[in-house]
This record gives sequence, C-alpha cells and structure tokens, in this order.
Amino acid sequence: MNEMNRNKDMSKAAPAMSRRLFLETSGSTILGATAGMLAYVGRAYPAQTDKKIRLGVVGGGFGAGFHWHQHPNCVITGVTDLRPERREKLRKNYQCDQVYDSLEEMLKKARDIDAVAVFSGAPDHVKHAVMCMERGLHVVSACPACIDLEEAQTLKEVKERTGLRYMMAESSYYRQECIYARNLYRAGGFGEIFYTEAEYYHDFPEMHSTPEKKGTLFVNPDGSRTWRWGLTPMLYPTHSLGYLVGVTGERITRVSCLGWGNADNPALQDNRYDNPFWNQVACMQTDQGHMLRCNVFWKIQVPPGGERAQWFGEKASLYMGRHKLHASFQAPGGKVDIPQYWKTDMLPESMRHDSGHGGSAVFLSAEFINALIEDREPACDLYDSLAMTVPGIVANQSSLKQGEQLPVPQFDRPKA
Repeated sequence: MNEMNRNKDMSKAAPAMSRRLFLETSGSTILGATAGMLAYVGRAYPAQTDKKIRLGVVGGGFGAGFHWHQHPNCVITGVTDLRPERREKLRKNYQCDQVYDSLEEMLKKARDIDAVAVFSGAPDHVKHAVMCMERGLHVVSACPACIDLEEAQTLKEVKERTGLRYMMAESSYYRQECIYARNLYRAGGFGEIFYTEAEYYHDFPEMHSTPEKKGTLFVNPDGSRTWRWGLTPMLYPTHSLGYLVGVTGERITRVSCLGWGNADNPALQDNRYDNPFWNQVACMQTDQGHMLRCNVFWKIQVPPGGERAQWFGEKASLYMGRHKLHASFQAPGGKVDIPQYWKTDMLPESMRHDSGHGGSAVFLSAEFINALIEDREPACDLYDSLAMTVPGIVANQSSLKQGEQLPVPQFDRPKA
C-alpha cells in the first residue's frame, strides 16, 4: 500500500471533528478535546538511547540556520564551505573546529562522520548527496532534491542500492499551519480534499535590476554568478508542493503550466537554466483525481514570508493567511489558534523553541537525527522529496510548450 492510500485510510478511520469543536479549539483545548490528534507532530524523540549521530554540514548559507547541534544525540564533527567567511560562520554556529575547505576534502579526511547535511547550491544537491551516500553516509539535503529527471533517477537508484537514509529539509512540511492541516486531514476533519492552492512568492529585486552587485544572493564576491541567477521558478517548487504531499500524501500525475517574464532583463537573457520566466503558474492533477494550483513567483510585490496554501474539502476548508489560519465550513468559519507544536515530545527539551521558516527548522533538525537513531526512514523521505520536486521540472517543460499538458513520471518506492 502506498503512502497516499495509507493516509486516505487513516482519514477514513479517524473520527470526524465537529464544527463547534473545531472552531473553538485553542492550543490547550485541542490537546484535551481531540486526544492529542491535532497536536501530533511526529514520532517522539527516543530519549532512552545514548546513541550519538556524528554529522558533517556542507554549506554556510542556509545550512547555518539549523539546530542539529542542540539535539543531545547529535555531534557536529565537520563543517565545510568553499567560501572562507561561510566556513567561519559554520564553525561559530555549530561550535565545531573541524573545518574543511571542501566537501571532497571532508569526505577524504574525516573518519568520524555518520551523516552529512548537504546545503550547497541546488545544481549540486544530487552530485553531493551521491558522493556522500557512496561513502556510506546518510544525507539530509536542502531543497529541491534535484533539478532534472535524470538526477531524480540517479538519486533514487543510489538511495535504493545503498539502503541509506535520505531526507529533504522541506520547510513547508513542518510549518505550523501545515502540521495542523495534516493532522486535521488525518482526523477526517476535511473529508475529501478535492482542491488545493499552494504558493511560494519570493521577490528578488536585486535580480530584476540591471547592475550585477557583488556579494549578493545572485553574484559572488568575485563577480561570478551564483546558482540563483536566473533560476527557473518551477525548479524550486517544493515550498508549494509540500502543502499537498505533506498533507494528503498524493502524487501529481499530470501538469499544465504557463510562465511570464520580461525578456529584456539580463537575468532572463543569459542564465544557466535557459529560463525566460520570472513567474510560473501550474494546474496539476493528482493520482486521486484532485486538483492543485501551484504558483512560484520571483517578481511580485508581496510581504515577506510568501509561502502559503489553502485546502478545500467536502467538510471544511482552511485558508493560510499571513500569521493566521482561518477555517470555513458550510456556515462562516473563524480564526484557528494553532498549538505550540515545538512543546511536544518529538523534540528534546533543548530544542523546544520557535525557529526559522515558520517554526520548521527545529522539527527538520530533530526528525533527521531521530530517524537515524531509530534506524527508520524520516519524514520527507526520498519518495516524498521527489514527489515534491519532479512535478515542477515537468511543469517547466510544459511552460516552454505554451502550457501543453504533460504526464509526470513517478519515482515512488518499489512495489512489494
């Protein structure tokens, strides 16, 4: 039985929530009134073990913002970045004096690493993940998992051949609103979710302007362009698709996509992706015949934190606004108070605090370490990671064909 069917069966078996109970829930009320169902985050932190996970960290940008070092069962035993200032940032953040000039050097010299956090640039994720797994090391990777279909196949083949653990650190999966929506779905509160809207809006004014300013997200200090220069929006779809795969477990099977961009901009005239678009909009169909509208925009005037979703179900709908989660039923709904999920026993006490990217960073950090301690697959495993990534790759192909509807290849676990 695949994960999506397991989730669907769970939603059928779990008791449905009354409208009054749902609208009246606050953090404390939820915990008691629903026997913890809506407060559930993941498997509990296995506090009974003294096992230690020795972790190497690659990438001093986004990779410096996690909390593995706060887990009592994790020790950071190596850090690396190609840029000296980022190596120093990693050293300070993780209090690790084993500093390497490159991942290659770390893999060659280090003998005290069990797993690697790969937070290099997106075009290098598969290459670096494969390098680590070929050395017998588990991997947690920044998103996206890959940027083309060949890389997706390579990643799947290496993970299955080695039997090692792989996780993509997709923040949407553990954003507090998504945790709530996932729990509500599993409790049967939505009924059938027939339509989802998911959006990732991140305006990049530096890339829109003509001058190429050094030392930015898009231009290195030496004047060379970073991997973000001209990045195709739909090659970074996981912050949107995490709100579908991370709630219902469904897979995208078909997609049609359109794009927009002003062709006179340097970033769209000359980039490594042959990308002509700032913004892309996709209409997707799931393996259960449901609909998803997925947006990824690089040019839009929106407030910071432009990752959001809304879920439309037969019994209830949820709207994820800025700093608020709203519910609606056949009668008008109201604001939902979300539990403080970081206070649950999934996290050791040292990690029970709010964190970046909508509260997701501590959960992503803890889940990878917890999974390795228990020798199990983590949440956002390889198959979910590719389900959040591959549809965007095909969506981009569709946008280059004026919206032609295309099938999405599946990279799920082998059938027993």
